[in-house]
Amino acid sequence: MNDQRSALDDPDYARFAWSRFRRILAWVGLIGVIAAIVSVWALGRIYGPLGWVATLATIGGVIATVLMAGALMGLAFLSSGTGYDESVDDLGGDPK
Repeated sequence: MNDQRSALDDPDYARFAWSRFRRILAWVGLIGVIAAIVSVWALGRIYGPLGWVATLATIGGVIATVLMAGALMGLAFLSSGTGYDESVDDLGGDPK
């Protein structure tokens, strides 16, 4: 068994990696807000004035979807970029 550690075991690098993840998530959140505004505007142009329930549902759905996609992609890039995937893979031994 290999005792390889990931870069996230180093507190300084972990702080850097998680701050980068939070910065990416903040940008994705801003993109989600912009996408929600564009979506509400487009739906208003297509279907006419929207009720407050439809507006809130659209805003919540678009922002939640964009944030979830950004968080999952960011976590996948975080684990791959820090070597965490390789350290977990090495714990499995030799599959045959």
